[in-house]
Amino acid sequence: MKSCMGYILEVDLTTGEIKRTKVPDEVYYNVLSGKGLGVWYCLKNIPADADPLGPDNVLGVLSGALTGTGALLTGRWILVGKSPLTGGWGDANCGGTFSPAIKRCGVDGIFFKGISEKPVYLYMDNKTCELRDASAYWGLDAVEAEEKLIADNTKNKKPSVAVIGTAGEKKSLISGVCNSGGRIAARSGLGAVMGSKNLKALVLAGTKEIPCADKDAMKELSKALGAKIKAASIPELPIGRLIGFGGYAMGLAPYNFPLDGSMANMLLKTWGTPMNTPMGSTSGDAPVKNWAGSRVDIPNATKTFDPDILLKKEYQKYHCYSCALGCGGILDIRGNKYSKYEFTHKPEYETLNQLGNLLLNDDLDSILYMNELLNRAGLDSISVGGTIAYAIECFENGLIDESVTDGLKLTWGNTYAILTLCQKIIDREGFGDILADGTKKAVERLGPETEQFAINVGGQELPAHDPRNDTSVGLHYMLEPAPGKHTIAMDLMYNAMSLCDFCSWAPPVKVHHKNEDRQATEQNALVTKANTCYSQLMDGMGACLYLEMMGVHTSHPAEHINAASGWNRDGEDYMQVGERIQTMRQLFNVKHGINPTDFKLPKRVLGFPPLRAGALKGVQLPNTDEQKSLHWKAFGWDPATGAPLPETLDKLGINDLLKLEVS
Repeated sequence: MKSCMGYILEVDLTTGEIKRTKVPDEVYYNVLSGKGLGVWYCLKNIPADADPLGPDNVLGVLSGALTGTGALLTGRWILVGKSPLTGGWGDANCGGTFSPAIKRCGVDGIFFKGISEKPVYLYMDNKTCELRDASAYWGLDAVEAEEKLIADNTKNKKPSVAVIGTAGEKKSLISGVCNSGGRIAARSGLGAVMGSKNLKALVLAGTKEIPCADKDAMKELSKALGAKIKAASIPELPIGRLIGFGGYAMGLAPYNFPLDGSMANMLLKTWGTPMNTPMGSTSGDAPVKNWAGSRVDIPNATKTFDPDILLKKEYQKYHCYSCALGCGGILDIRGNKYSKYEFTHKPEYETLNQLGNLLLNDDLDSILYMNELLNRAGLDSISVGGTIAYAIECFENGLIDESVTDGLKLTWGNTYAILTLCQKIIDREGFGDILADGTKKAVERLGPETEQFAINVGGQELPAHDPRNDTSVGLHYMLEPAPGKHTIAMDLMYNAMSLCDFCSWAPPVKVHHKNEDRQATEQNALVTKANTCYSQLMDGMGACLYLEMMGVHTSHPAEHINAASGWNRDGEDYMQVGERIQTMRQLFNVKHGINPTDFKLPKRVLGFPPLRAGALKGVQLPNTDEQKSLHWKAFGWDPATGAPLPETLDKLGINDLLKLEVS
């Protein structure tokens, strides 16, 4: 593939051996790079009985197949490995500026195995590749360590750094890996894997050229996409709170209908993902009070989370590498009543909701402070918020008391207690140590009677999108080999992407009643399959979720990959690439003893008991087992067990692919 470097780096932290090895061309053709290359390598090289925090686990850090080719919104990098949080396949996706640095060192991915005797970091440029002593950086938070590593390793070129914070060092199972001053690849607990290996950071300073087969074609494609993004704008008026009224309308509407995916550009360019907080609070998308409440429980949500408030604090837009959208921002938080820090990355919607609505906390200053604390510690804010909500409800129901919580009165909206507990989780101190590995481990430590309040699937806490509002997102929480993730698919995304114009078997979108999305049908199974395949394809490209949401008529993925690679393939073929990646991820779980039938939504998330107020009042989802089986059947997996069938592995060429070796 002419847009990839053709090599990976294999690092044995136990022996210190480092090898640059060539990847067969067939691997790129079948699974691209990014998540596809990652699952190919991990499926081959991680033993079934590997301890996720032991030497046999592999941590992969990869760039995308289109990163650095001139393609817009393709600057994502990805972590892969066996998840200590779920025990199965783990991956985490991140923006920032680190992705092209991997390829500029002449490789598409870096894979670590073993455990170093002492803290180390990997340094790599055009000529040097070595493990260096990280003792001076161990114990620093992610931002401090990144700044010091850059200062200590800048010669001719400022390096890019991916680094764990103190939570990864302490092996918190809900920790991730950071770059660009606190942007985090948060999910699956892979920061704990990096910490278990005594690997503090990757410091990359290469300057090698990243190839592209047809630079002129890529330039024209990017010019057209950039023009569409530039044209999508909203007048500079204080209208953020009005978004909540749109949420009311969406919640009341009984129908779903085709959408213009590029419309999201306007909202994201202006406010970023915080625009969804008032919208989700009123539409029913945003879970409240540990998934048991509604907007009536936090009546000030649209005022507190008015995205114009954050806009006023934004002194600088933040663009990830190759991004023309700029949904991020750096906030000036001087004057924050809690924080000693002056600046922070603008919190995402998930963070605002998990530390806000989910806890009935309407103190925005506290959320901005916790956002910076968690970014620096390298902790997943989705899991932290879900775990604190679990603890509050356990306390409220008398299952734990102040003798367990270090004297904290854990009540809804108690900002002091929430802030204190957040810091204790970061430090693994006292009650925080019990919670620092997420709700599944907390249930093991506090007792099975607390499990009813642990909102997770397969051990991973659920993000801030309610399946009672969007059924497909709930299905994907269970269908994902890395469960409990919202970035794979939802009905809203499918309605915007026009995938039926990308491949023949993807069902067209038409105006239909929301109840139709809740039925177990073969057509709905094709929708979830198409959503999944397209998502895996985009991750192989290194593409942003928001490029995916713009739809195929705006993003033109086949044309972009063809221009980068020199291939001449169509959407049908590229969707099979996504199908192949997903099947290998599922195969990884089966190999590692994960039973896909065990991934189930908590009863509360299904609407049992039903909510008594709000947009989702009385909504209950039907039994999801039948729809799971239809989805597995659509993929050619055993509809009873979710295991990929032998004939499917043969059809997709996976058995032959796994016989290939690096050289």
